[in-house]
Amino acid sequence: MTERSRNLAVVMAFLALVFVAQMVQPVSGAQEQADKGPSSQADEGVKLTKGLDCSSCHAIDRKVVGPAYSEIAKKYAGQADAPDKLAKSVRDGGSGTWGAIAMIPHPDLKEDQLQAIVKWILSLKNVDTAPASASTKTYDYTLKDGKKVTLDFPLLVEGKGDKVPKDVFKGYELYNSYCFRCHGQDVTESELAPDLRLSMNAGASMQDFLTVAMAGREAKGMPSWAGFLTEDEVKSIYKYVKGRSLELVPVGRPPSETD
Repeated sequence: MTERSRNLAVVMAFLALVFVAQMVQPVSGAQEQADKGPSSQADEGVKLTKGLDCSSCHAIDRKVVGPAYSEIAKKYAGQADAPDKLAKSVRDGGSGTWGAIAMIPHPDLKEDQLQAIVKWILSLKNVDTAPASASTKTYDYTLKDGKKVTLDFPLLVEGKGDKVPKDVFKGYELYNSYCFRCHGQDVTESELAPDLRLSMNAGASMQDFLTVAMAGREAKGMPSWAGFLTEDEVKSIYKYVKGRSLELVPVGRPPSETD
């Protein structure tokens, strides 16, 4: 091989390496987003939404604390500025559009993340709202003073004395892990926060309880538990607190159906 041939071979090999390196070089974030198809972008919106505290207050087809995603999509359908409006709401929080309950702000989200979340929400405009539960089953209990009370959930396990169901026992565990610091051990009196038994006896519903727990009451020092406790966990706490207010669930560890 001549000197000229060797030099040409070296140059060709170098160019081949450069070409391969360019082919495997990571694309920029913007280019990666641009290359995504509609399905990938929707998946990104779902992933981001599930990773935040959104599911504590919203569901796709029913109201939790805030409106269903499908209702939001229907309200803003066809509005050219809807993505920017909703992105601002997610980032800054606030209240007024859907009632007085303030939405928790998310100031750390980047613009592309906000847009992915909003795009997914707006894609749900054709999802039907789930019908209200048709269950009418009730549970009757006799209190210590002889009065009768009717609940729409079981507080005690039928045929097992004073044993509580699994979800009520879970409520006991959660309450005495987190809530007791302000509201008193075993839902008793406390100087730091209101006695929740009084709230129950004043007629606080499960929805009222869920709303306060998830949204918090910043002016009164009540934190938001959205993103830390799930909807079902807060409902379990409510059931336990309700049982304590009626004195059907004792102080201390209640006997459980799993004992």
